[in-house]
Order: sequence, then C-alpha cells, then structure tokens
Amino acid sequence: MTLVRVDVITKEYPPNVYGGAGVHVVELVKALRESIDVRVRAFGRVDDEAGTTGYPDIPALASANPTLRTLGTDLLAAQDVAGADVVHSHTWYANAAGQLAQMLHDVPHVLTAHSLEPLRPWKAEQLGGGYRVSSWIERQAYETADAVIAVSDGMRRDILRSYPGIDEAKVSVVYNGIDLDAWQPVHDDEIVRGLGIDPDRPSVVFVGRITRQKGLPYLLRAARLLPADVQLVLCAGAPDTPEIMAQVTGLVHELQEERTGVVWIDRILPRRELSAVLTSATTFVCPSIYEPLGIVNLEAMACGVPVVGSGTGGIPEVVADGLTGRIVPLDQAQDGTGTPTDPDRFVRDLAGVLTDVVSDPGLAALMGRAGRMRAEEEFSWSRIAERTLQVYAGLRR
Repeated sequence: MTLVRVDVITKEYPPNVYGGAGVHVVELVKALRESIDVRVRAFGRVDDEAGTTGYPDIPALASANPTLRTLGTDLLAAQDVAGADVVHSHTWYANAAGQLAQMLHDVPHVLTAHSLEPLRPWKAEQLGGGYRVSSWIERQAYETADAVIAVSDGMRRDILRSYPGIDEAKVSVVYNGIDLDAWQPVHDDEIVRGLGIDPDRPSVVFVGRITRQKGLPYLLRAARLLPADVQLVLCAGAPDTPEIMAQVTGLVHELQEERTGVVWIDRILPRRELSAVLTSATTFVCPSIYEPLGIVNLEAMACGVPVVGSGTGGIPEVVADGLTGRIVPLDQAQDGTGTPTDPDRFVRDLAGVLTDVVSDPGLAALMGRAGRMRAEEEFSWSRIAERTLQVYAGLRR
C-alpha cells in the first residue's frame, strides 16, 4: 500500500520513558520520520515535538482501576487517528486505541508485541481484576490486527502459543534496535568512582526494573557464590510492587553483610554515566525469566561489554553464546510464570558462568568487542525502520 501518514500510539514517550518499549518507540519514530509522516499519540504530557500529541487521564476516572484509566485515554487517541493510512500501537496500553481506530476509521492496525499478558501473571498483584481487563484488551487486539510484529523469534513463538487463533502468516519478526552513536564505550574512571564502583576490581553489572520477570532475586543469590574480589553493581529501581521491593532489599542487605563491592544505584542514570558504568564492567548480566528481546543487552553490547544472559525469550538471538557473551541454560515452568523448574540449579549455573567470564578478563574483552560489532551489523535503527516499512507495505485494505 502507498503510505502518506502513520499514527503511532504508545504509553511511553519523552519525557515518560521508563522501559524498553518506550526506547523502541522513540528510536523507531525517529528513523521512520526520515521517509514518512509519523504522528505520535502518547499517554500523558509529552515534550514539545512536531507531530506529537499527549493525552492526559480523564479526570472522572482518576480513582478508577488503572486499566479503566488506560481505556479512557485510548478513546481520546483513537478519535484523532482519522486521516492516517496505518495505525501502529505498542503494548496493551495502546492496543485498544489501535483496534478502535481500525474499526472507527477503517484503517489497518499494526501492533508490536513487546511483552504478553498471559506470560506475566504476576501483574495481577498490581492490577487486581484489571489484569483480566488488560488480558482481554490484548487478546482482542492481536486477533483482529492486520499485522503483528514480534521483537524476536522467541516472542513470535510465544504469540502463536498464547493466541493460537492468530493466522501465523500475519506475524513478522522485527528486532529491537540500538542507537549506535548514543551508546558507545565511555572510559571515565572518575564517573565510576563517584558512583562507588572500583574500576580496578572486576565487576558484574545489572540494569533493569525491579520486577519478577527480570530475575533479580536469582542474581542476588548467585552473587554469594562469586569470587570475593568481584563487585556486583545494581542499577535497579521502579519496583512493581512493595513485596518485590522488600524481597530485593532484604537480599541486597544480606549480601552487603557478607561481601564488599555490592553497589546499588536506585536512580535512573544519565546515559553518559550509565555508559561509563557499562564500559567499566567485566561483564553485564541479564538473569531474566521473561525477556522478549532485551534492549538493555544491546546497550551493553554497544558499550563493548560481554553479556551473560539466561536462555529464555529473545536473549539467545541477541547474545551469540561463546562469541559476544554466554547463555545460561534455563528450564522453565510452562504455566505462564516462567519460574525455573529447578531454581537452585539455575542459581548455581548463573554463578558458574559469571565466574568463568570474570576469571578471564582478556576473553571477556574480546567478547565485548565482538558484541559491539554484532550490534553495528544487525541492530541499527535504520535497518529496523526499513523492515517495519516492509510490514506496512504488505498491508491490504
């Protein structure tokens, strides 16, 4: 089809970007605007940017369940899609707006899957009955969308398993990307020391939200088995629930009583500071039990750091085992929780692989350089935008 205008609907957009889905939308929009008109419709206040509209919560729903507040915002955004050639929604928050716009304006609906509600059952702890609403929204949108984009082959398999009624021909894979100019090695020992990290000691760095899917409790248990001179640096915040925050806090305090070099940074670091922390690391670690792809792994690779990641979701598609890092085997329950079938074994295996990597800094450095090369060759945003445009071009109305 001939494209003139694409409307992108998203919960996250500057200044409100807190996860990988938000980063994806920002960078994809920037790359797509090189060739087509892209209008962004985002939740809440947005930065002053041409072609971008923010939609505040509806005051009458201020005390409602978060899923109902989401639907209120979706109604406002869907109305304004009139005149677009394609509407492209990201995450369940925006999926209802995409589906409503599809029906209201007879416009093709494309959605990108960054996660799946059936594979995040712990969200019921946050949303209560709203989790049933978000799951319903997602299912309806996926089954009626004109095209579904998965950010990895692993995610594509999860989509078809979770929603078997979907025609698999309409599910394409388009990876997440990385801004290779913004993310690159930053060698700055002064920044690192200022954050409480000793650049002369080996270190394992974790970056992520405190949520069950990120597997942080398993990492904290594995850290007890690492060599005594290895630092553990946690750039972790934004807990999903008070319960997971309490669990992580307790484990960190126990670890700090047992060993030195346990550094917890609970604020969002500016990109230069985070790049310096990553660049100083001996290895980055991604112990997730659910990870469709993991932009944070690409950020580490772009900074020239090897990645140790769990063998789940899209991580093995990003991290070339033995070349740009290591993959830790992970057998998981198939009940939607992703819980390791043998948690103690996963903890031991994670500790063993991390120990192997930090014990050979020369090899770790070589894997880090290979990771940067892989990011440049496979994950540039220009390539991601080109592939997305191909999905749009294949739509029929």
